[in-house]
Amino acid sequence: MDMAAIPTQRESQAPAREVRGHTTLPGSPLAPGSARALVRAALAVAPGVPARLADDALVVVSELVTNAVLHAGTDVDVDWRLEETGAFVVEVGDRHSPRAPRDPAAGEAPCDVPDHGRGLRLVAALAESWGVTYRTDARTVWARLSPAGAPAADGPAPPPAPGAAGELAPRQYRAGGDRDWLGRGALSFLAEASDLLAGQLDENLVAALTGRLIVPRLADWCALWLEDEATVRGGGDGGPARVWHTGEARVEELRCALRKEPPRQRDGLRPGPEPYPWPGHALGPEGTHGSALAYRLIAGGRPLGTLVIGRCGPARFPDEVTGLVEDLGRRVALAIGAARQYARQATISAVLQRGLLPGAVAEIPGVRSALVYEPCDKGGPSGDFYDLFPAGDGRWCFAVGDVQGKGPEAAVVIGLARPWLRLLAREGYRAADVLDRLNQLLLDDATEAADAAARALVTAGGRPLPPGDAPQTRFLSLLYGELTPREDGGVRCTLASAGHPLPLLLRPDGQVRTAARPQTLLGVVEDETYTSETIELRPGDSLLCVTDGVTERRSGSRQFDDGDGLARALSGCAGLSAEGIAGRIRRLVHDFGGGLPEDDLALLVLQAE
Repeated sequence: MDMAAIPTQRESQAPAREVRGHTTLPGSPLAPGSARALVRAALAVAPGVPARLADDALVVVSELVTNAVLHAGTDVDVDWRLEETGAFVVEVGDRHSPRAPRDPAAGEAPCDVPDHGRGLRLVAALAESWGVTYRTDARTVWARLSPAGAPAADGPAPPPAPGAAGELAPRQYRAGGDRDWLGRGALSFLAEASDLLAGQLDENLVAALTGRLIVPRLADWCALWLEDEATVRGGGDGGPARVWHTGEARVEELRCALRKEPPRQRDGLRPGPEPYPWPGHALGPEGTHGSALAYRLIAGGRPLGTLVIGRCGPARFPDEVTGLVEDLGRRVALAIGAARQYARQATISAVLQRGLLPGAVAEIPGVRSALVYEPCDKGGPSGDFYDLFPAGDGRWCFAVGDVQGKGPEAAVVIGLARPWLRLLAREGYRAADVLDRLNQLLLDDATEAADAAARALVTAGGRPLPPGDAPQTRFLSLLYGELTPREDGGVRCTLASAGHPLPLLLRPDGQVRTAARPQTLLGVVEDETYTSETIELRPGDSLLCVTDGVTERRSGSRQFDDGDGLARALSGCAGLSAEGIAGRIRRLVHDFGGGLPEDDLALLVLQAE
């Protein structure tokens, strides 16, 4: 981004230790919070930054990013720097098609850009100077804050915010009356509310926090209706989802009154405020008169609900309060949108994860099995997988695998591997042949993806593909085995490992040895030929199969399997059941790192009875 487009008081050499940063954030409700965190971390390590300047910088960054997200909803570019003078400069741009400003004096009608609250007025109140820069490929909004935290005497005057007149007076309303808002309390309130709401991924908790923020600080009571894309979701009877009042005894009576007057569904996406009928009969003698306002909660161009606030007494809401609630409503809408997006993603991930793993682990005659499976990312598909299933003819097969990467790409590979493993096993292919064919399947799939990408590149006129559209290399480490129980006791086990941590065999006397030899990852080498080994599991023998989330668990610079650490840990499990072995290894792995695992963890114990 061209930071030279931002005017400064004077040109100067770069400071000896300059703080400068750039980031690109997705245009989501979480973007303002992410931007604040990045700038906060940068300013924390910069020498000599006044606390007041740092606080103001976070407010300005939050407002500019929020404005960009609401303006376009595209990815957002954020650039910031500290000048030699100590001033903080930030520029925020979106990927929306820019529109040049129109000149009313020349008879040109202004661009029809909706007023998304008073966020830019807050920027004007804090910044020494700010403005909008139109380029051929972007529209950016910039601001410059002086180190003293106030406009410099010789600095340019802040231009008026689009669609706003006058300055935002920092005042606050409380139930007892109006009083000056101390210092920049209104601005701090919005910044703190943004941090509080942005960290919530539960829609019900966002709704609960909304009332806590408004009552009694800004209003005597408030209510929140939530909407799906087509319907209002309230208490099941058309009433609001949540109601707050300074006097808790009035809440239920107020809820009943509001149920009879749901907010009107206005045309368009104007956030408000709009007048709302006063429910005086539900508020007792002190609430006979008052004023109420309704604010539409909108994020991403979609209505998510309506917020209604009420103030008892003959006076109307001060403009300072209505503007502040409008800005707060934007943050509430962004938080609700983020919570719903997270909930949808979590549901999709859970459904996908269930489809990628077996519904149940098969029971094998003469074999006890125990499984530990812990994906480190609860919000997305894991890269680790397992399976244990009957293959016919008195055979059972098992697999423990680890896909390079996580998320959708890993899910694609697992979605290919598991069904093919079962199909090949039930068709009678032996362990080494299964790996041969699965390796070729992954290579063929990668070739088809590369061909499709090449065709897309030609169609696009030779331009590089976006990162998300480029084909991804799909590597898979896999331990695959076949079990055949013997009539005279024990189990014959045939194993083949492809780039996977080797299985360990534990004898009842505590002796441990590896039970397979290392071979190449699947999906790497064309026409690779895999081999297998066969061992006998006698009664009391245990086979431990793990993913690298176990062997590579870190504690500082050390890994759990350094110096045969896994073998030593398994040796200490002699005499334990399959469940006991699995539980002890899991506990040792967790204790080794001292914190939550940073990788998926899967381990399977098979013990001959």
